[in-house]
Amino acid sequence: MAMNVGDASGEGEVMVEMNTTPLIDVMLVLLVMLIITIPIQTNAVKLDMPQPHNQPPPIPPQVVNIYVDFDGSVSWNNQVVTMPTLDSYFYDAGQKDPTVQPEVHISVNRLARYDTVAKVMADAQRRGVVHIGIVGTEQYVQ
Repeated sequence: MAMNVGDASGEGEVMVEMNTTPLIDVMLVLLVMLIITIPIQTNAVKLDMPQPHNQPPPIPPQVVNIYVDFDGSVSWNNQVVTMPTLDSYFYDAGQKDPTVQPEVHISVNRLARYDTVAKVMADAQRRGVVHIGIVGTEQYVQ
C-alpha cells in the first residue's frame, strides 16, 4: 500500500474530499436504533381444535411380541416359528385395516446378528404391517 504525503517543499494542495467516516458511523448508529425500535411482529395462527367428546377410551391394540435370539431363531409370542410361518403371520396382520392392526414389538438378544433382525423388520414392512417398534433397548445402554 502506498500513501501520498505531498511534495518535498511542504506546500500542498488543499484537500477537497469530505471525510465520510463520521457520516458512516452516524448511519450505522441510526440503523441499529431503527432495528431495535421496530416492534416484533406476532404471527397468529388460527387453529380449529376438535371439541372434546364423552367417548369411552379407545380399545388398546393387540400386541405381538417378536423375539430374535442370538442363534437366529425367531419367536412369535414366545413360540419359536420359522421364517415362512413368520411371513404368513405378517401377511395376516398386514391384511387388516391399519387402525386395527396389531402392534409388533421386536426385542432382540444382545448377541443376535443384524441381518436376521433386518430380515424380520423388512418382512413385516413388505407384508403391510405399519405398527412396528423395537423394545428392550435399555440392555444396550452402558
